[in-house]
Amino acid sequence: MTTATPAKKAAKTEYEAIIGLETHCQLSTETKIFSSSSTKFGSDPNTNIDPVCMGLPGTLPVLNEKVLEYAVKAGLALNCQIAPYSKFDRKQYFYPDLPKNYQISQYDLPIAEHGWLEIELVDAEGNPVRKRIGITRLHMEEDAGKLVHAGSERLSGSAYSLVDYNRAGVPLVEIVSEPDIRSGQEAAEYAQELRRIMRYLGVSDGNMQEGSLRCDVNISVRPMGSDKFGTKVEIKNMNSFSAIQKAIDYEIERQIEAIESGERIVQETRLWDEATQRTFTMRVKEGSSDYRYFPEPDLGPIEVSPDQLATWKAELPELPAQKRHRYESELGLSAYDARVLTDDRAIAEYFEAVVAAGASAKPAANWIMGDISAYLNNEKLSISEIPLKPESLAEMIKLIEANTISNKIGKDILPELLTKGGSAKQLVEQKGLIQISDPNLIEAEIDKVIAANPNELEKYRSGKKNLLGFFVGQVMKATGGKADPKLTNQLLQKKLDG
Repeated sequence: MTTATPAKKAAKTEYEAIIGLETHCQLSTETKIFSSSSTKFGSDPNTNIDPVCMGLPGTLPVLNEKVLEYAVKAGLALNCQIAPYSKFDRKQYFYPDLPKNYQISQYDLPIAEHGWLEIELVDAEGNPVRKRIGITRLHMEEDAGKLVHAGSERLSGSAYSLVDYNRAGVPLVEIVSEPDIRSGQEAAEYAQELRRIMRYLGVSDGNMQEGSLRCDVNISVRPMGSDKFGTKVEIKNMNSFSAIQKAIDYEIERQIEAIESGERIVQETRLWDEATQRTFTMRVKEGSSDYRYFPEPDLGPIEVSPDQLATWKAELPELPAQKRHRYESELGLSAYDARVLTDDRAIAEYFEAVVAAGASAKPAANWIMGDISAYLNNEKLSISEIPLKPESLAEMIKLIEANTISNKIGKDILPELLTKGGSAKQLVEQKGLIQISDPNLIEAEIDKVIAANPNELEKYRSGKKNLLGFFVGQVMKATGGKADPKLTNQLLQKKLDG
């Protein structure tokens, strides 16, 4: 008699995602890319317009020089090669929010190419993991207007759309990444790092809720180990970093399930629905041939001289990744602290000013990331708006380190410093808050507290050691919080155990 050998179960196919981002950043110039209209956000509809951005006959565009400067600086910050010669092109498409029925953009000769940026993730053990994401290109272009859809009964004819041309002609740079991203988390971190860089440069405010930063994601999946790309799907309409991550994670699963069930992935544009946490089809994707690019006849070519390039390069600030590395290697901060402090340039510069004024880096980081950040968030203020100057915070930290005041006293005086400013040292002296560090004075208060609480003393000596905190609290209360906490703990334990 023979026993049948069970058939081996087929190994489950492992897939990897291939992800690239196309990011549009509005540049923070005062006027539009080819005309003199204001770029101010929030103006009444159709008030920031002019004949050029409305595409009226006989008008000619003139490049805003500040747009070129900002684009070059962004390219340099992204480690791109800046083209000594580039040009503008016409990208044809017909839509109500584009008055000319074409967009002035850059096609085959963009201003910047072949760059990269570094993202930082955290592994399972909490260690930082750095990864470079390639930048294919960065090019300049004009934004379109904005359609506002209203009404709901399309079939009955009551639905309609309104168009606001204020945004038409606002300058953009489009930044296209290499398909180096492999997860929603990496994509969200890439977008956040890109926004940090743009804000550090001062070329864009990066406010996603205002449309200043908009990301389109291209995503496909393929069997692990394959060198062929799968069919690419684009996801639009994501207005937050969390939406980017969730939309990508959903789309990866959707595509894998489709492939496993024998469905064909079609090249299309999909939208992310925050309410249902899913993507859905918007339209079949156009190819570049559908746009019928040709050189823009009304604008001459762009040449960036070596001298001008050197000038703009010299004006670049220290960028977020450089600061993170420096804070860790030179100041001894953790990767987490360095990341939090460098997220905002103003916060980073404030922190550096506190350290330059003589404070130790770690306490300075703790105060800024803790109590001060909580105050800023609660009051909806930026750090540049508070009266507390870096020198005064450094002074307070040095008073604590010298045991002149306790950390608790620091917390007690901080609210007044935040709202009124002034010298921490003078405030401490004025309020009589100098810490008691004389053992004889503290012991005298300890003796009084022990004598006043015989029941608690008996319980402590019977084994309830957690009552030490009670006695410390009583001494601190008796001294108005001015007793040195560390010394108080030491002396109390000695007395109680004796």
